[in-house]
Amino acid sequence: MTVHFAPDAASFVVDSTSHLDAYVASRSFDKPTLVMDLDRVEAQYHALRAGLGRADIHYAVKANPARQVIARLVDLGSHFDAASRAEIALCLAEGAEASEISYGNTIKRASDIAWAWEQGITLFAADAEEELEKIATHAPGASVYIRLVVETSPGDWPLSRKFGCDRDMALQLLDLAQSLGLNAVGFSFHVGSQTRQAAMWAPTLDVMAGIWQAAIDAGHELTLLNIGGGFPAFYGEAIDAPTTYAAKVIEMIEARFPNVSRIMAEPGRGMVAEAGVIVAEVMLVSRKSDRDMHRWVYLDIGRFSGLAETEGEAIRYQFETARDADTMGPCILAGPSCDSADVLYEKRPVLLPQSLRAGDRVLIRNTGAYTSTYSSVCFNGFPPLDVVVI
Repeated sequence: MTVHFAPDAASFVVDSTSHLDAYVASRSFDKPTLVMDLDRVEAQYHALRAGLGRADIHYAVKANPARQVIARLVDLGSHFDAASRAEIALCLAEGAEASEISYGNTIKRASDIAWAWEQGITLFAADAEEELEKIATHAPGASVYIRLVVETSPGDWPLSRKFGCDRDMALQLLDLAQSLGLNAVGFSFHVGSQTRQAAMWAPTLDVMAGIWQAAIDAGHELTLLNIGGGFPAFYGEAIDAPTTYAAKVIEMIEARFPNVSRIMAEPGRGMVAEAGVIVAEVMLVSRKSDRDMHRWVYLDIGRFSGLAETEGEAIRYQFETARDADTMGPCILAGPSCDSADVLYEKRPVLLPQSLRAGDRVLIRNTGAYTSTYSSVCFNGFPPLDVVVI
């Protein structure tokens, strides 16, 4: 794939999916396979980099931890957000410096904190007293940022209250961190995965700015704002172009946090989703009765083998077949396992060709993020999602 750079280095023109499609078309696959195009990852990195300005990119490794993806991003100068000991080890093995990795999970085993500290990791996330105590014991003097809860998310895939704390707790944790000898450097938050338009960030940023100012007024010398992820991929509804999107977000942040020294961004989905396509196969097309309005189309991949984000039907994957010129009709889409929860889209049926038959190939577009990492290990004996990187 060819990536063309505009003279102002602020826009990029990519020759669509031709390289990826050519590779897929020239090969057969005997099980569901995610094919990732590293050049498309690189193009997306440059596009986000151009818009994010002075913000550091910390790629969210959990989105797609393929070794080749990490290695390419290391070469490009990316930093990394790791959620576990294994993700830290992966980044280090592929050449990332410890100073370029943040341990962003607020739920960490004490022994893993100690191990990360020994490897040179110095920046940790926390949202609870006990977590700060663990960090102070096993990474004495480390820098920490407090994760704030986002009560109302504009994202298609909102994060729950599992992560973060409210304003009052956050201020208390800053005090505690200081008393424990830690370097409390700032706050983090996550606006919500798949926040499709940059303008949607505004209400969340207003709330975060108020908490930031309260901390400053309380005497804390904050330097770091970690804005998390939320950068979108295309799943059928309009999204801002990556450079434009990132630039708008940074513009809003600069207006609300004029004195922040360091900004971190953690794109995951927005970095890798559009670089991948899953090659799947139709296993069965059926109806439940002669009166059934919709066909059931069963694929060889389902919620337990990579498509977990169809939960709640929030993420709407795009499907393509060789029969798309035929008459289309609605269908309920399901996976292959013997589990009644393995239904992908039922409330909002998917339009697929009426002529679709068992054995037909189905391409699932923009699936480079949160598919291989959500794939189970042979549930019902079906193989986990294979990954090929080109």
